[in-house]
Amino acid sequence: MARRLEEGGVRTRRAPKLPGRQDWSSWPHYDGAAKGFRGYWYPVTWSNHITGKPQPFTLGGDRITLIRDNGTAYALHNRCPHRGVPLSEGNQQFPGTVSCPYHGWTFDLTDGKLCAVITDGPDSPIRGKVGVATYAVAERLGMVWVYLPIADEQAPPIDEQLPEELVDNAFVLGGRIDPRSGNWRFACENGFDEGHAKYLHRTSLWRLFKPMPVWNTTRVVPGGRWIYRVQDEVHWEADFPGVGHWTGKRWWKMRPPRGTFNVGNTGTPKKIDPVIQAQRFPGFASLSMPGVLRIVYPKFIHYEFYVPVDENNHRYVGVMVNFLKGAETARFYAKYLGAIRWLFHGQFSGQDAWMVDITDAPPEKLYRPDVSLTSWRNLAESTTKRRLAELEGDPS
Repeated sequence: MARRLEEGGVRTRRAPKLPGRQDWSSWPHYDGAAKGFRGYWYPVTWSNHITGKPQPFTLGGDRITLIRDNGTAYALHNRCPHRGVPLSEGNQQFPGTVSCPYHGWTFDLTDGKLCAVITDGPDSPIRGKVGVATYAVAERLGMVWVYLPIADEQAPPIDEQLPEELVDNAFVLGGRIDPRSGNWRFACENGFDEGHAKYLHRTSLWRLFKPMPVWNTTRVVPGGRWIYRVQDEVHWEADFPGVGHWTGKRWWKMRPPRGTFNVGNTGTPKKIDPVIQAQRFPGFASLSMPGVLRIVYPKFIHYEFYVPVDENNHRYVGVMVNFLKGAETARFYAKYLGAIRWLFHGQFSGQDAWMVDITDAPPEKLYRPDVSLTSWRNLAESTTKRRLAELEGDPS
């Protein structure tokens, strides 16, 4: 081992060089986004879960409470400024308000202003002088979305952030929202990770009769605000020098297709849904800010939204969309609730949850398929720099 001579003639051991990347300093904004990126809309819960009873949530480290009044959902900072009691423990004593359960401090749902103090009478001198922060709220895809501001900017239209094909087309969806441990970045990187599905998910029930490739030759290409994984080669078996033969084939699985494909992950489809075909996706896996995964199959699209809670927890939002209408929607719901919800959004996705929970990086030693990870980090970094410059009035 290399040694060096210290002052005074004492030889000491030089610290060994550790392999790989020791930190994420190449992506400082991404490194600092343990609680998520601000300046985006995030799905928090299903719309039908929000009623006139306030409920607590944490989003990007912010404690918020959601409540519905006269059909509209509202979000406020979940802390009464008086003594710090969560407003989610309170209730509605007057229309359009929420009252703290401790002393009856009552806040307007639209602007958060203190509009009454029940225990201090109608002429309370503190009325109107304090308040709580409010957040922009929208409802799309059957969910309540909350905008996390960077500063005090106005929330942009939520449709600008949704996947484009969900804005102008009729569809039916099924999904689940699960609280999960692990940082949101690990969940997002896992979703777009090129290598893990072939190995980790080979034992999933969802893939029981479908073959999995052993390895691919893949590149990542930009497309608007998305990045896409494009498969140039797909290999179903391989001989590893000095180790042995590995194959994704099994006698009970379907025969692997020939050639490459970029819609779905089991081969070139005979027929593709017209709406999906019209999008001309260059690759079947794509990712956009602030952590929206899109996996394109011939007849449906699967989306995952990785919602930051805090440094150690996130909310998994998995949604499957079919571009159907009329009587066909009933068949979709029967199939989704009867099998897909449990096989795909349950056991299959549960394998991802397991890995996200035990991932510990950096340090990390990346390999060739991790171009998917570095491309995502580069996208997050460049997009964040541009958004911050725009807020500061610097168009460059």
